[in-house]
Amino acid sequence: MERRIIETGDGSKTIQLVDWNEQYHSVHGALQEAKHVFIKHLREYLEVNWNDTSDVVHVFEMGFGTGLNALLTAQFAKETTQNIHYTTLEAYPISKEEIESLNYASMVEDKEGIYNKQHEVEWEQDQKIHNHFTLLKRKGELHSHLFDGAFDVVFYDAFGPRVQPDLWTIPIFEKVFSAMNKGGALFTYCAKGEVRRNMIAAGFEVSRMPGPPGKREMLVAKKP
Repeated sequence: MERRIIETGDGSKTIQLVDWNEQYHSVHGALQEAKHVFIKHLREYLEVNWNDTSDVVHVFEMGFGTGLNALLTAQFAKETTQNIHYTTLEAYPISKEEIESLNYASMVEDKEGIYNKQHEVEWEQDQKIHNHFTLLKRKGELHSHLFDGAFDVVFYDAFGPRVQPDLWTIPIFEKVFSAMNKGGALFTYCAKGEVRRNMIAAGFEVSRMPGPPGKREMLVAKKP
């Protein structure tokens, strides 16, 4: 499948899958989307549900992709001194050449070299990126993945249902639901009605929220 690096609306880059006409991030702004969908809602969730930054927040990300969400979360952890253990699942890691072509580190002033470090660390091992952020990269497909922990927050960042409908089904959301702690929250850029209904059928309480630039809505799903 042909892949190429493109620039999005906010100046940040992403990877385009030409044959699918699909991108890893919004063409309106990769960085804006990641900050709005995931970091903004993570911050709001913790403000309501977390009192002690020394208590570890367990985050699961579906789709490590370019590593942008992990980078922003690591920076958030450093800024707030919130301890975060971040598990991410990726079936098809991007190449070294693609990593070097993306411009996230310069756009977010990654002076500590977090972005490169998270791509360099080994898979399948807990890796401390800095004092408040531990990364565990797992290789594999969500369908066959065996969860071995419980999560407080889920970043659901799979490719959209148009190209990967199997990742937005009731059984998949039931699997994710069962891997979350009570009171946990899932955030996703997708706001399709069928996806919302599938989440509800899996047990989630789902709210439509304002979306990032270029998108009217996104979904926040909570485990009662």
